[in-house]
Amino acid sequence: MSFNGFTEKDFNTLTIDGLEARMEAIRRNIQPKFKAIGDELSESLSDLTGNDMHVHIAQHARRTKNPPNDTWMAFCHNKRGYKKHPHFQIGLFDDHLFMWLAFIYELPDKSAIADSFLNHMDDIQESIPAHYVISLDHTKKDATSLSEIGLEKALTRFKDVKKAEFLIGRHFHPNDSILQDGQEFIEEAKTTFEKLTPLYKISMG
Repeated sequence: MSFNGFTEKDFNTLTIDGLEARMEAIRRNIQPKFKAIGDELSESLSDLTGNDMHVHIAQHARRTKNPPNDTWMAFCHNKRGYKKHPHFQIGLFDDHLFMWLAFIYELPDKSAIADSFLNHMDDIQESIPAHYVISLDHTKKDATSLSEIGLEKALTRFKDVKKAEFLIGRHFHPNDSILQDGQEFIEEAKTTFEKLTPLYKISMG
């Protein structure tokens, strides 16, 4: 299928009661769109990063009781998995869509990557738009704009706290017209990931 955008129904999927009912709706409504986005973006991301980027769609397979609050897809150079590597994400909570360059707690080289970012703080602040947002926990909705966050403090916490994370990118409101136009969304994702690629390359170095 071609990607034609996200609708209010997609976001409402994350409010359905019950694990089985919500997962069935995620598989029916959202995952085919993730597959279509992956088909559109994986080649351009591979060109941007210089690595073959593989698509991973979250299956939430370990859940036995509580339904997921969000769902996502990831692009990673590793074909088998993404959580232990720097990766790009697109996903939904019930009240926003996120695009991230993500470094989550399972990353084994967190400390070295944090040091690299701390050494390139000026470059980060000059190359990443000030309205891009940062999250320190991928399970939470909260995010703070680059212009408002204490970047050095956030990166130091990412380095020193075992469960700390660092995600940088963008949030989009469900009513944003960009989300409702498939091709416009794809172009916006390409632009966003292009802005984040220098950080990806620093982390991979």
